[in-house]
Amino acid sequence: MVSLVLPADKKAYFVSDFHLGAPTPHQSRLRERKVVAWLEQVQADAGVIFLIGDLFDFWFEYRHAIPKGFTRFLGKLAELADAGIDLRIFTGNHDMWMAGYFQEEFGLELYRQPRQFLLNDKKFLIGHGDGLGPGDGRYKIIKQLFQAKPLQHLFRFIHPDVGMQIAHTWSRSSRKKNQEKDLQFLGDDEWLLAYCRQVEAREHHDYYVFGHRHLPLDLDVTPDSRYINTGEWLQACTYAEFDGKALALNYYQP
Repeated sequence: MVSLVLPADKKAYFVSDFHLGAPTPHQSRLRERKVVAWLEQVQADAGVIFLIGDLFDFWFEYRHAIPKGFTRFLGKLAELADAGIDLRIFTGNHDMWMAGYFQEEFGLELYRQPRQFLLNDKKFLIGHGDGLGPGDGRYKIIKQLFQAKPLQHLFRFIHPDVGMQIAHTWSRSSRKKNQEKDLQFLGDDEWLLAYCRQVEAREHHDYYVFGHRHLPLDLDVTPDSRYINTGEWLQACTYAEFDGKALALNYYQP
């Protein structure tokens, strides 16, 4: 478990699913500016910022190359890191192929699985959320394949122009297929809520914070434990904010 103490005037922020690069370069650029504006807004009182996956619609690092674009976002991360703000990134299902670039360039921590954090006296379980909970066996198999090192090494032999085109086509297809389902609230059948309840039965956490679902949610796991989903930035532009005592789900309004 990672223990972090927030000073009295600082907060922890949680955000996910920017999907920079989608669905068109123009729309992505507009969203990127909005993301950077939000980062500028929270910079004044941010003690730590958790970026919990699917920051990009696709990301792959070749040995000497990274995806083109996202200059404003990457520049803002560099500014935040240089200012001493604690940045922590979780990979998502669209950007699971992050390698060492973010750690080397920004000196931040990168996580590939849910991780426990103690923020002041509150216990958190934080992650992107893909592949957790009951069901979705097909995706869980695909995720294991995509995470396999041999497959990643083979992908590097594909020219970036071709490899990126293949990946973006796959990503667009996946997003269109799940677009309507992402907007449906499933009640007690919410699979990340079911996952939180399974974990809570074994070990107490005050807060469970995930992304991936593309639906901003604030639900009771038990009377003294809550599940927060940070939603997405294709439409809603939501994030979670912890002031050292309580966690709240907010909508960004420029």
